Amino acid sequence: MNKELKRITIVVLAMFVALFVSSTYITGIQADSLRNDPRNTRAILQSYSAQRGAILVDNQAVAQSVASNDQYKFLRTYANGPLYAPITGYFTLGEGSTGLESALNKELTGKANNQFLDQLNDTLTGKVPEGASVSTTIDAKAQQVAYDALGNNTGAVVAIEPSTGKILAMVSKGSYDPNTLATHDRASVLKAYDALIADSTQPLINRTIQGNLYFPGSTFKLVVAAAAFASGKYTKDSQLPNPATLTLPQSSTQINNAEGGSCGGGDTVTIETALIDSCNIPFAELGQQLGYKAINDMAKSFGWESALAIPQTVQKSVFPAVDGDATLMLQSFGQGSVRETPLQIAMTTAAIANGGKEMTPTLVQSILNPDLSTLQAFKAKTLGTPISKSVASQLTALMVEVVNQGTGTNARISGVDVAGKTGTAENGTGQPYTLVFTGFAPANDPKVAVAVVVGNGAGQGQSATGNSAAAPIAKQVMEAVLNK
Repeated sequence: MNKELKRITIVVLAMFVALFVSSTYITGIQADSLRNDPRNTRAILQSYSAQRGAILVDNQAVAQSVASNDQYKFLRTYANGPLYAPITGYFTLGEGSTGLESALNKELTGKANNQFLDQLNDTLTGKVPEGASVSTTIDAKAQQVAYDALGNNTGAVVAIEPSTGKILAMVSKGSYDPNTLATHDRASVLKAYDALIADSTQPLINRTIQGNLYFPGSTFKLVVAAAAFASGKYTKDSQLPNPATLTLPQSSTQINNAEGGSCGGGDTVTIETALIDSCNIPFAELGQQLGYKAINDMAKSFGWESALAIPQTVQKSVFPAVDGDATLMLQSFGQGSVRETPLQIAMTTAAIANGGKEMTPTLVQSILNPDLSTLQAFKAKTLGTPISKSVASQLTALMVEVVNQGTGTNARISGVDVAGKTGTAENGTGQPYTLVFTGFAPANDPKVAVAVVVGNGAGQGQSATGNSAAAPIAKQVMEAVLNK
């Protein structure tokens, strides 16, 4: 009898343990995935039963929930949807969410831990739950100017306030209208979503922080120059060999300077001239002399390979390991396998503008309770100090000359010293160039740092340059911020 009782006890205990483990797994580990499963009708209805908080730009709602007369109670609407789509993302029926709608979903729905008392009060009083609003750092004027200036091109524009890390503009094209995904008609949502997936411009990809990333082209020379100056072995006057063409080591690949011929015409060339005139061969040689580790360490110090959220997750920029000097030399002027987000380009430039201190970028100015009191306020955070003030000063002086007399003259602003760097990246035989400009202004008291990437050759195949296509866009964005 005792043996049978023991067996039954063991079986019951085992069943209890199994039940405890499975329920804990479901309610704890799997809770979020089950809640977000598009087949979970109850969760979908619940997510629409609360009045979702607004997303604000300059105190104006660019995403908000309005009452509807169907079972979902509230409909999400987007003002000027394509303009702000990279920021807001979408909140859709059963197909998930992106952008701030996803990254701050708990706050927008009132489910964050620091909103518990509001949740409890709503339950006790029977009040319709209401989420917090998100006030963004976006400057409406700069955002509109960037969007218009990019025109029909695919690409991206990012503007940052160097001293704080606040993102002032974030434009990605092609874009889309989130309203087409916010309807309560599931069939219409699926049709719109499928059309966006099939669109060759890939509008659902936020090119500022995600996707296949871009060759940075000659804008990466700023990272290489920073590594050279930080080593203490080089100055702007350091001389490099200056051939008109160069065959890469252990390779048949031949590289040239963009303008053809040698850089400045002499047997040697200074780093200063090579950066101002954006010469590829001297920077390939400089990269070979520095070695992979020095350049990779500098890139990482600027934020490459770092996990970053703004609060959307940012794809990591990469400076891959090399299999020899030939690959390293290509990567040293922004080609080879090096890839970068436009946000990272802007962050690097902003760090130079800010005396070597890189601030953590963010889209969030504050999170506001339904009564507009502040639930969470923005606090500037230092991401790192990749370079010294001295190195930042040296780079700034060179970048000013890039705009004054070098390859970035189309970024000039009357009465303002602008620091900048161009890039014209190759994408393969017969493929349109990627056209890049990054810079900041005023050079002596920076208020804005900008990165512009035009990804389709500006419709000119391999004829356009970073100066002709990207620099004028950057100029307009910088003026929009400075003229406020």
